[in-house]
Amino acid sequence: MGMTMTQKILAEHAGLESVEAGQLIEAKLDVVMANDITGPMALPIFREMAEEVFDKEKVVLVPDHFTPNKDIKSAENSKAIREFAKQQGLKWRLEQGKCGVEHAYLPEAGIVVAGECIIGADSHTCTYGALGAFSTGVGTTDIATGMATGELWFKVPSAIKFILTGKPGKYVSGKDIIIHIIGKIGVDGALYKSMEFVGDGIANLSMDDRFTMANMAIEAGGKNGIFAVDEKAEQYMKEHSQKSYKIYEADEDAEYDDVITIDLSEVRPTVAFPHLPGNAKTIDEIEAMEPIKIDQVVIGSCTNGRMEDMRRAAAILKGHKVHPDVRVMVIPATQKIYKECIKEGILDIFVDAGCAVNTPSCGPCMGGHMGVLAAGEKCVSTTNRNFVGRMGHVDSLIYLASPEVAAASAIAGYIANPEKAGEE
Repeated sequence: MGMTMTQKILAEHAGLESVEAGQLIEAKLDVVMANDITGPMALPIFREMAEEVFDKEKVVLVPDHFTPNKDIKSAENSKAIREFAKQQGLKWRLEQGKCGVEHAYLPEAGIVVAGECIIGADSHTCTYGALGAFSTGVGTTDIATGMATGELWFKVPSAIKFILTGKPGKYVSGKDIIIHIIGKIGVDGALYKSMEFVGDGIANLSMDDRFTMANMAIEAGGKNGIFAVDEKAEQYMKEHSQKSYKIYEADEDAEYDDVITIDLSEVRPTVAFPHLPGNAKTIDEIEAMEPIKIDQVVIGSCTNGRMEDMRRAAAILKGHKVHPDVRVMVIPATQKIYKECIKEGILDIFVDAGCAVNTPSCGPCMGGHMGVLAAGEKCVSTTNRNFVGRMGHVDSLIYLASPEVAAASAIAGYIANPEKAGEE
């Protein structure tokens, strides 16, 4: 029986000719990553197992959730991973102000490439599947094990095949597509499965679109999301990394639990209503409702804080002012993106519109800082989760959307159609 892309990567890293869904394996790891929340918790466990990490070039600790440190606890957490990285002599000794949000920075810095087996102590580690890698989030005990041994056990996932066709409309991006998909299959529709994206439509998606879609595979319960590697993905890796990579293609007779075709030309700007990423409504459905007034907009995160996201939002906001009842946080995901925004005049557009531009950080995404919500407030956010209390008070409401919808809503003061904002 043939294997999927994910199954082929896992088989190779387990030293096996083939694997099948449900099989338990031990696989060698190419990258082990943790951040300033999960990393400190893994260190005491690691120290019970080993004195040194298995490979100083493959363990990466990223301070990104509470940067700059918001309180004493976050300062102590950052200090812990900083001192550990220095003591261990890690190649990637990352520091606040020198990197950015982990899932944007690792691809940008060339730390992750196609064909690798990657674990991270963060659920959105599945982002790197956009490059054709197997990457998944794990707990702190597993991270400690990976840091010490360079190996980890996995249950081989079954898969859902998503065949992408057509070309998305002007104001439809990867965020709209993945919310559309999650709305279609549900937040547990891909539970412990690999979401494998193939088809001619991939060529019409930018790498930033793909990172967004792979990032949110976990919001459908997926073990990982992974894209077939094409020329665009190869070009990205050649521009960003010195590492060699390997492309894995699914066998023609690979077995899938389901095969779903998505015509990208039919996807509309889509918003996930509270309190689940799968509570999807198109902009057309929203326009038929009473206007949903908002208090805050967040543009950023590991999902939508990349350069293309900044450009898309700025194109809508240019020449406009943020509604007087709305506050807007813009957070470029890395320092490189921040500098490019300066170079292109995008920060001027944001500031002139009335936005607060903040340092690269996860920030308000998980109610950390720089935009925590009060009771009763509504926020349109380009982040990836809208659970109860995710961004602050349990009585606040979060609507997940693309940068275009977020920017249009910031101007209007309610959830708005970017197609109409773009015509003004």
